[in-house]
Amino acid sequence: MIQPILLQGLALCVAMAAAWAFQRRVGNAGWVDVFWTFATGIVGVAGALLPFSETEALPARQYLVAALAAFWALRLGIHLRARVLSRPEDARYAGFRVEWGPQFQGRLFLLLMIQAVAAWPLAVAVMLAARNPVMFWQWTDSAAVVVIALSLVGAAVADLQLARFVANPANAHRVCDRGLWAWSRHPNYFFEFLGWCAWPLFAFSAAWPLGWIAVSAPILMYWLLVHISGIPPLERVMLASRGDAYRAYCTRTSAFFPLPPQRQAIP
Repeated sequence: MIQPILLQGLALCVAMAAAWAFQRRVGNAGWVDVFWTFATGIVGVAGALLPFSETEALPARQYLVAALAAFWALRLGIHLRARVLSRPEDARYAGFRVEWGPQFQGRLFLLLMIQAVAAWPLAVAVMLAARNPVMFWQWTDSAAVVVIALSLVGAAVADLQLARFVANPANAHRVCDRGLWAWSRHPNYFFEFLGWCAWPLFAFSAAWPLGWIAVSAPILMYWLLVHISGIPPLERVMLASRGDAYRAYCTRTSAFFPLPPQRQAIP
């Protein structure tokens, strides 16, 4: 198991180095998110499809996990690619470009190597989920499929609701607080986190002690989205561009977990 895990880490570093070179050539750092998504998916799928031995056929769980990981990467990667092609450079990277000045490319390369390291436990979790040796199908497999299906549908609905809101000229400079966005300020991030909760469910079994390592995937994803690269920089951008409207939105809407919106006090 050690060699495949090390190869996964190396492959992710190479992919993010390629992402750095590509964004430098095209002048749009938003492409690194597309590279990160596809690289994490490809490396995870490759790990999931590794046979238990050279003579043993792949168990059904490996095929299922690989298919679900591939679908995740394709849906999110295609969505991010469309966003990069249709908008100016992502506000987070545009802010870094201004803040870091002449050091932007060097510091961005370091950031992408950190992103590669962050993606490593995620890809490993997919591999551990696929290689659970217990008989397929267990109740945990059913639970995992339900969780990942909810995450994919929820993320797609959130993206669609936001796209429709933004496409309406009457909503210019307004804050999207419709549908799922009335329950969470970042429903897309929540459903992304939820999807990573499926891999520990696939991996958990008394016969597979290594499977417990897969719980690191949702923990890491929650930490990244809520405290590091997700909500904090995006909310700074939204506060700068929407001001009091976004502050009011924050007072009535949960930041991450979907919760009923708070009613505004009547003056």
